[in-house]
Amino acid sequence: MSAQKQALGRGFGALIPQDLDQSIMQEDNERVQKLLIQDIIPNPDQPRREFDQDALNELAASLKQHGVVQPIIVIRMAGNNQYQIIAGERRWRAAQIAGLSTMPAIVRSMKELEQIEVSLIENIQRVDLSPLEQAMSVYKLQQQFNLSLDEIAKKLGKAPSTISNLSRLLQLPDDAREALREGKITEGHARAILSLKGLDDEQAELLRSIQNNGWTVRQAEQFATAAKKGASATTARQRTATET
Repeated sequence: MSAQKQALGRGFGALIPQDLDQSIMQEDNERVQKLLIQDIIPNPDQPRREFDQDALNELAASLKQHGVVQPIIVIRMAGNNQYQIIAGERRWRAAQIAGLSTMPAIVRSMKELEQIEVSLIENIQRVDLSPLEQAMSVYKLQQQFNLSLDEIAKKLGKAPSTISNLSRLLQLPDDAREALREGKITEGHARAILSLKGLDDEQAELLRSIQNNGWTVRQAEQFATAAKKGASATTARQRTATET
């Protein structure tokens, strides 16, 4: 295993495709340009949808003092003078906060799938994607490129079960999905809730118990097992409390 992948080493950190040409991430001084920030636009297919404001402010303070050292990666949009970000949206956002008017960029030409791959690499290396953001990325690969989950797993060098589990997170009830997004429940909790698909009352009761009682993943799984055997939500909760 490479040193880079060992350094990533958490959860979905191995999302980097095994056969990805790493040269697309290498800096090429001849292709670095200074672009007007106003001519740069974000990528609507960027897998990361949320940015920590405090972290952006800290980065902005650093950029204001030292400037942008690492160029962002962009592609030129056809028919106008705008450039779309492929990797480096956090730096672009922070540069705006810092009041910078220009920033260095590497202009590349890549297929759409490569754009998504590079964006994933950028985010995994710096700030881990949340489980839901990972699930959305898998969904986009399915929908935009007509790939099966097995094909996605092979391309990303992951077990099919890992990709399947991620994909299923999008099937969570709205309140459970929001709790996962906010970090109030873990991916393990989410899988326990998903195992009760079709049992709306039991799913709602399990989510409440996890949040209100601080249930572990094991407790959530025990509740789900009891509920699937026909126990009511109240009875399943009582059995779980008794067994732990």
